[in-house]
Amino acid sequence: MDDIERMVDRLRRVEALFARPGTPGEQLAAEKAMERIKERLAGFAANAEPVEYRFTIHDQWSRELFRAMLRRYGIKPYRYHGQRRTTILAMITKKANDELWPEFLELNKVLQAYLNEVTSKVIAQAWSQAPEEDDERDTKALEA
Repeated sequence: MDDIERMVDRLRRVEALFARPGTPGEQLAAEKAMERIKERLAGFAANAEPVEYRFTIHDQWSRELFRAMLRRYGIKPYRYHGQRRTTILAMITKKANDELWPEFLELNKVLQAYLNEVTSKVIAQAWSQAPEEDDERDTKALEA
């Protein structure tokens, strides 16, 4: 299994955790997990009026992940003319937001860890060295 397949598998496992299996020990496929989440989100919409939520996500890949997650669950992300590309708007209920945002945070942790790992490997291969932290210098020495 290559790196990309492992990351996709991790994302599916995180998604399955948020699907809340009905019986202990039940191991659901990612598609069944997604269907349960969709049903739960639709139930939220039936019980409450959706409102416009505004999300500001500065990292490009995190934004793409969040948009894809919304679309996967049947929610159409949008923004108004003149709004920054970091802004994502969505019509959802508060309860749906309370379900989706923690899932996004967990998926984003997996994505960021993967991107950091790949970046470190690319730097190490391109310059034959591992990335290092910047040296810290004592500012008092500069004042003297």
